[in-house]
Amino acid sequence: MPVPSAIDHHATSYSLPLAHSLAQAAGLAYQDEAAIGEQAAHWGFDRVRHHHTRFTPPFPLQDTQAYTIASDHMIITAFRGTEPAQIRDWLSDATTPPWPGPARTGYVHYGFGEALESVFPAVKKTLEELRTNGQTVWFTGHSLGGALAILAGARLYLEEPKLRADGVYTFGQPRTCDRLLAEAYNKGFRNRMYRFVNNNDIVPQLPPEPAYTHVDTLRYIDSSGKVRESVSLLGGLGDRVKGMTADAFAPASDGVRDHSIKKYIAALEKNLT
Repeated sequence: MPVPSAIDHHATSYSLPLAHSLAQAAGLAYQDEAAIGEQAAHWGFDRVRHHHTRFTPPFPLQDTQAYTIASDHMIITAFRGTEPAQIRDWLSDATTPPWPGPARTGYVHYGFGEALESVFPAVKKTLEELRTNGQTVWFTGHSLGGALAILAGARLYLEEPKLRADGVYTFGQPRTCDRLLAEAYNKGFRNRMYRFVNNNDIVPQLPPEPAYTHVDTLRYIDSSGKVRESVSLLGGLGDRVKGMTADAFAPASDGVRDHSIKKYIAALEKNLT
C-alpha cells in the first residue's frame, strides 16, 4: 500500500492511513504558524485558526498551543505537546490536586485541566464557526497534546453533544483522568478513540496509578515497529524488554527515544508500506 501524500477528507472510521495522517497533524503542532498554514494548504485545508495561551509561574508549563484546520468535509484540531523531561517532572508530582472532570464527571490531572481551560473556549467557538457543512471533526495530539485532545473530546461529548468529535487519536499520551471519567469516555467514544503507545515510551506510564488511568482503545507499536490491536500482559512485558535491549549502549534512554512524535509517524508509515 503506498504511503498517502495527502489526508483523506472523507475518512469516517478507523484506519492506519487516517492514524498516520493524524500523527502528522499532531507533529505539525510543534511548528510555527507559517509552517502550519503552508502544510494545511498542501493538505487541502483552506481555513486555519491558531489557539495560543501563555501562563505565568508557578504553572509548570509556559503555554498551551493548538490549531484548527478545516475544509468542506473535514476539521482537525491538533494540540501541541511538550518535552519528555518537562512533562515527566510535573506529572510525577504527587502533591498536585485534581481538577474536576467535564460536566463534573470524575476528575483529571490539574495541569491538564488548567491547560485545556485556557484554550477550550476558543477551540469550541472555532468549531461552531467552521462546522458549516456537517464536516467530520477529529482531535489529535502527542504527549501533553494527547491529554488535551482527549479532554477536549470529553468536554464536547458531555457538555455540547452536538459538537461531539468523530474521532480522537493520541500518540504517547499520559494517563489523564480517573476511572469514572474513563468509563464515561469509553462509553461515549466506542470505536472513536484510539491511543497509540510506542513500545517503551515513558510518558504513557505517567502519572502513576491508581489515581489516574487510561481510556480505551490501545494501539501498541511493538519493538519491531508493528502496530498491534491487542497485546497480552506477558507478551507486552517481553516486547518492552526486547526494546530496551535493542540499544546496548543506552537502554535507560529507550523510554525517552520512543516518545518522539517522529518515531510514531515513522512506525505508522512503515505499517502502510
